Amino acid sequence: MGEKIFINNEWKFARNFDISMTTGDYDDSSFEQVRIPHTVQEVPYHYIDEKVYQMISCYRKVLNPEDSWKGKKIFVTFEGVAHKCIIYVNGNPVGKHKCGYTAFTVDITEQIKFGVDNVIAVKVDSNENLNIPPFGSVIDYLTYGGIYRDVYLEIKDNTYISDVFAGDLISSRYKEDGTRKAVVSSHIFISGLDTDKLEVAKIRQSICPKGKNEYKVIGMEDIDDSNVVLGHCTSSGDVELHTEFDAGHIKLWDLDTPYLYDIKTDIIIGDDIVDSYVVTHGFRRAVFKADGFYLNGKKVLIRGLNRHQSYPYVGYAMPASMQRYDADILKRELGVNAVRTSHYPQSQYFVNRCDELGIMVFTEIPGWQHIGDDKWKKQAVKNVKEMIVQYRNHPSVILWGVRINESSDDDELYQKTVAVAKKYDHTRQTGGVRNIKKSKLWEDVYTYNDFIHDGIMQGCDRKENVTSQMDKPYLVTEYNGHMFPTKPFDSEKHLVEHAIRHANVLDAVAGEKNIAGSFGWCMFDYNTHKEFGSGDRICYHGVMDMFRNPKTAAVVYSCQQEEIPVLEVCSSMNIGEYPACIVDKILICTNADSVKVYNSGELVREIKSSETPWKNMIHGPLLVDAQDIGFTGEWGKEVTEFRFDAIKDGVVVASSLKRMSSNQGINILVSHIRLEDKDSYDVAAVRMEAVDEYGNRLRYFNEPIMLKATGGVDIIGPAIISLKGGIGGTYVKTNRSSNEGMLIICAEQIGNAQISFTIEY
Repeated sequence: MGEKIFINNEWKFARNFDISMTTGDYDDSSFEQVRIPHTVQEVPYHYIDEKVYQMISCYRKVLNPEDSWKGKKIFVTFEGVAHKCIIYVNGNPVGKHKCGYTAFTVDITEQIKFGVDNVIAVKVDSNENLNIPPFGSVIDYLTYGGIYRDVYLEIKDNTYISDVFAGDLISSRYKEDGTRKAVVSSHIFISGLDTDKLEVAKIRQSICPKGKNEYKVIGMEDIDDSNVVLGHCTSSGDVELHTEFDAGHIKLWDLDTPYLYDIKTDIIIGDDIVDSYVVTHGFRRAVFKADGFYLNGKKVLIRGLNRHQSYPYVGYAMPASMQRYDADILKRELGVNAVRTSHYPQSQYFVNRCDELGIMVFTEIPGWQHIGDDKWKKQAVKNVKEMIVQYRNHPSVILWGVRINESSDDDELYQKTVAVAKKYDHTRQTGGVRNIKKSKLWEDVYTYNDFIHDGIMQGCDRKENVTSQMDKPYLVTEYNGHMFPTKPFDSEKHLVEHAIRHANVLDAVAGEKNIAGSFGWCMFDYNTHKEFGSGDRICYHGVMDMFRNPKTAAVVYSCQQEEIPVLEVCSSMNIGEYPACIVDKILICTNADSVKVYNSGELVREIKSSETPWKNMIHGPLLVDAQDIGFTGEWGKEVTEFRFDAIKDGVVVASSLKRMSSNQGINILVSHIRLEDKDSYDVAAVRMEAVDEYGNRLRYFNEPIMLKATGGVDIIGPAIISLKGGIGGTYVKTNRSSNEGMLIICAEQIGNAQISFTIEY
């Protein structure tokens, strides 16, 4: 019943401006016009100085309230402000927040004036010397700054629902008459309900498949002293409601069938509906046990990657489309079934998309190794509450991370974080990511960063070597990463070794029957501080580059799914790429039944999937002896043509041709060409790859590309870029000047291209 209004546009911004140092009104004529999401400072691709985004800055917006808001409650919500901020309305401080990774809401009702301009101003502190998580020591990622997630108003009646926690399908059973019944446990948080009206106040719940708007009433209950379990309704109340209903039509949320439902809760006083609140929910049972992880009663091996929320140039500041796109890449290109949001809660748009696609999420509180003083710890505990309250209706979230990543034991702190987690969500288990063995376990799951594999040691450690509590669940939360940094422009041998190491760990974890699964480090490369990375402020730990172009290791993951045929021959078949021209084995990644190899048109070898050395994986990579297919290191021989055909159910589903290239071109992959500039600006990702005429990547093509945007789009970042390892990318954002836009790509050697965009407002 309330109204939600996004206010992402028409903000003014000033760097190095401290609003608290001003007296009264101040001149903002020198401020620049910006739109939210926004970063306080765009940065180069590499060789970044993190000091450039550390500052106190000011955001300022004029608000003209409508007459229809009179007599109602007015709230402003900031989804993400990095990292400490104070909110002012008409010069008066009305709220503050100290975490850059969780949302917060401020009641501005009393400060709003009608018939005149109102000013919302935000003092943002993005310095890294703050006494809040994750700060206090070194951090292996950049933290950026700004109002980098949505801002919106909510206009509500005086009696309103502030939150609904739908809980889960706590029971489902067949009755004697054969009908299937279910019970949903909900907590409904109500504000402003007059206790004098309790005798005529009711709560009604309805359900329908997501987006259908065909609600079926599943429960109606009086609001009285028996179910108001916290507080008093005159200020706020927590109404506990157990709704039993016919569950015959309910479908469970699962990896392949992520069914979602809208649950609507109404407050009814007399005959009037005074407020309605809708949450999207999915019904599933996610349980970690001593022998693994179970989803809806079926044992599932978690196969995931870690994700940072950063992007080239703009850091954290990307709108909804790019957040959703990362989830699409994880599911459809990388084929994983889970993601860890390292090392902080991430965009609601990203997690919503995980809900829709069937990707399991392990999300955790902000932090990286360091534990601070008592004030710091108090904020860490508060972060647990904020994370859980804000993300607990997502069916994709299967585990709460309530420990500072890779921190030492702190029994008092972690007893508190676990208690807070259980208080605000008793339906999910907790974990705490460690890099130490035999640590004190207050959480439900022993989550451990296992870096034992160095190319020689086994792929993963045994559970009994890591935790002394064998009756508790165990999950590997990081592997590889810094153990073997890999740039997209590294040698073929290095790239293949990177892929093999990921295969070794995936295979080893799959072979251990008491490990719930693993999260590789990590999805893509990311900018970092000077203490880490390769000297250019980049951690080259990803299976993709920063623009989400795949490295060789990415295909080890993508071939674990069944929907899209995959065939990657991880060699250019050029003898000069190998030391002394000695060619040993060639790595082939596929999800097919076999691969047929043709030398100059003649079938020389068929490799069955069962021949993989990685026996525990769904689709282990294949290794073929180069000599067996006639690929030798003899100089002066005429170059041979090799064709590889992936065979599935007797049919060729993918092919790869390797022969000497005489022509070069460019492959371009665009996230979407229909852009929506509505609640905020929209961004499209443009990925580029230099290829030969057979579609093979030209890994040593590092030449410049010139970019030009026209019409309704602008380029994010530089207009001249260089490919790195034959790959690169850019982003374009809408500018509200036209319904059409174009990106022109000019590369002298590999050709030109034009991408046309249509923009909806």
